[in-house]
Amino acid sequence: MLEEASEVLESVLKASCLPLSVLLFVPAVLLLLGPPPAAEAAHEFTVYRMQQYELGGQPYGTRSAVLNTEARTVEADVLSRRCVMMRLVDFSYEQYQKALRQSAGAVVIILPRSISSVPQDVVRVNRKVFFPFPTGDAKFVSHLNPQQFMEIEPEMLAMETIVPVYFAVEDEELLSIYEQTRAASASQGSASAAEVLLHTATANGFQMVTSGAQSKAINDWLIPSVEGRLTGLGGEDLPTVVIVAHYDSFGVAPWLSHGADSNGSGISVLLELARLFSRLYTYRRTHAGYNLLFFASGGGKFNYQGTKRWLEDNLDHTDSSLLQDNVAFVLCLDTLGRGNSLHLHVSKPPKEGTLQHAFLRELEMVVASQFPEVKFSMVHKKINLAEDMLAWEHERFAIRRLPAFTISHLESHRDSLRNSIMDRRARIDTKALTRNTQIIAEALTRVIYNLTEKGAPADMQIFTDQMQIQQEQLESVMDWLSSQPRAAQLIDKDSTFLNTLEYYMGRYLKDVKQHHVKADKRDPEFVFYDQLKQVMNAYRVKPAIFDLLLAVCIAAYLGVAYVAVQHFGLLYKMIQRLSLKTKQQ
Repeated sequence: MLEEASEVLESVLKASCLPLSVLLFVPAVLLLLGPPPAAEAAHEFTVYRMQQYELGGQPYGTRSAVLNTEARTVEADVLSRRCVMMRLVDFSYEQYQKALRQSAGAVVIILPRSISSVPQDVVRVNRKVFFPFPTGDAKFVSHLNPQQFMEIEPEMLAMETIVPVYFAVEDEELLSIYEQTRAASASQGSASAAEVLLHTATANGFQMVTSGAQSKAINDWLIPSVEGRLTGLGGEDLPTVVIVAHYDSFGVAPWLSHGADSNGSGISVLLELARLFSRLYTYRRTHAGYNLLFFASGGGKFNYQGTKRWLEDNLDHTDSSLLQDNVAFVLCLDTLGRGNSLHLHVSKPPKEGTLQHAFLRELEMVVASQFPEVKFSMVHKKINLAEDMLAWEHERFAIRRLPAFTISHLESHRDSLRNSIMDRRARIDTKALTRNTQIIAEALTRVIYNLTEKGAPADMQIFTDQMQIQQEQLESVMDWLSSQPRAAQLIDKDSTFLNTLEYYMGRYLKDVKQHHVKADKRDPEFVFYDQLKQVMNAYRVKPAIFDLLLAVCIAAYLGVAYVAVQHFGLLYKMIQRLSLKTKQQ
């Protein structure tokens, strides 16, 4: 049998016009043109998960972190158990909800390389646009471009979902994966059934896999805050002015929340005020009869947890505290990095004859006489205890009957800029930040030194020459603050950011120390979760039906080979005839 097979093979080679070298060369070419190695078929990139936390027992964000499913784009008809990829420039809230309704395996939103390069008017939304809320009351809009994304972030968080939602920063490989997936998804929607079946069997796909485990609660997380003071000159019962700003940022994804304006600008103003007044308090001639208490609070974006615990520790559990003795007023700094307007937010309008009213009057006078281009107003809003979140930080103090207000360039606490990953360094107008710092410093100085009552003219600028506001200093501080995410879930008592902040405050203030907030184990007010930053791999794969098709082809090949072996004599005679005909020709 083997001899006969050898003769048949020899006859075929002689009869064929293809030399043996070609038969050896073809497999080599096929190997070279075959699929790339596994290392080249995968792309690894960093992804940032949507917020997952609980506040007051209410869960927010996504409740899942594990992903291992095939990629699709929103153009595909079926999204169930698929990883739906979207680009921010093509983002549609309706399509996002479509993915959630179809029980997608995950959603990956691809962000531009530089979020800060998107102009402000592209990021913000027209207030007249209506968005589809989970209740179904509002109307759907067919398409939302990047200018609406800042407004959509709170709605995305309000919709608790088990679908993992990730954000990734685009690169060439990721964009290529997206375009290939989009082309495949679009072709399936417009082709016939046979074409879809053929395309499904032969096309390449991408399997998206995360490297991390399922998210779990962090039960022992601490929210740190930093306190420092400048003691006034005089007796023991001096009035105290408290200056407060929360340092943490917030957005739909913690690792992308840099919070340049909210509230990096507030912290930068607080640090500059600490520098200025530390110089004034160095000399006896300019040492005022007021205590200045500076507080950089943590957990501001989570209902001001750091401020709440600080007040409890100072008012309920301490016998001697500056907050217990004689508080003149509390000034909270929030979102001061741009715009030509300033608003003093109060829970109760200050009465005439009080230091709070004096500060309001000085603010109005400084703005009118020295900065007429700035629009200043007082905004009165009562505290709504029925809300899950307080509107402004001063409300924490007002609840404890301490006179307080918040100064901001925002007219409403509902402004989406306060909770957006779009709040980056490029949004900050350093000249406006410097001007706002000077307005606050001038008004505060006039109050604690009683300059107006002493006859100082309204247009007299105090902080000039060597005592002027240092714009370069503010720029450096803003660069440092906005260069890193400052979400409360990412900053603990040993973080580099907090140590640097404590060191900076220690350069100008006395008795600088940390305060920590830890959630109660039985009835926690807040719960944070891990797995907020992971590595995702995109593997180039064939669909499952390709394995079935390949199995059918192999079975057919084996069947043909089996038939050929069983009828080898007949095959041998047929090849001999063909060989004779070839020789005769």
